[in-house]
Amino acid sequence: MSGPARPMITWLHAGLVGEPFPPPSQAWLEPNGLLAAGGDLSLPRLLRAYRQGIFPWYEAGQPILWWSPDPRTVLEPAAVHISRSLRKSLRNGRFEISFDRDFEAVMRFCAAPRPGASGTWITVEMRHAYLQLHQAGHAHSVEVWRQGELVGGLYGVAVGRMFCGESMFSRVADASKVGLAWLCRHLVAWDWPLIDSQTPTPHMLAMGAREIPRERFLERLHGLTNHPPGPHAWRFDPGIHPLDTGWRDTER
Repeated sequence: MSGPARPMITWLHAGLVGEPFPPPSQAWLEPNGLLAAGGDLSLPRLLRAYRQGIFPWYEAGQPILWWSPDPRTVLEPAAVHISRSLRKSLRNGRFEISFDRDFEAVMRFCAAPRPGASGTWITVEMRHAYLQLHQAGHAHSVEVWRQGELVGGLYGVAVGRMFCGESMFSRVADASKVGLAWLCRHLVAWDWPLIDSQTPTPHMLAMGAREIPRERFLERLHGLTNHPPGPHAWRFDPGIHPLDTGWRDTER
């Protein structure tokens, strides 16, 4: 006997700026979190999606797919795990860190082919859309430099006092981890208590990310959405170092 029929996917329409998303509770169980398809990547639609715990993820040739998985992977910046090897990389000072210096380059490197992968979900359309988010002050990047060369970084979307991480890259060992450690230290200083990591990856789990029920994630999201980011947000301060005492990290 077959199980209950899977509900029809909600199709969105390009150009309808005020078109609502279905509630995340209607997302499919398999594939986990698939909620809607179609629409567009306009600035108003993307902002509305992130404020409701929804994000786009699809590959070239597919329609735009919108997701809200359950459980949700999150990282509390104050609880980031800093390993002994990462602590050494942070201490030796061989990397330079910046915020929002070259958002476009970070996206371009994140979109580059990865070992064992045949394509990328960061399509040209996605890059253009998130560059618009960045230019409007909603998307941000962390750059990691070595001797003037961009060797690592990450980018994501700010929603109130929550950072929704999208992707990261490393061209040398520990580069993206160094960038994430610096970001976490700044988020603690700014009183931003949560990073949305969306779905689990070995990299983020090793840095301290964990899974929580979607309902709990949405409660925390809604509690942070309307909080202003604060006057110092996205101003890099070299004096706020990841190895400073006075904030909680976990060595492993």
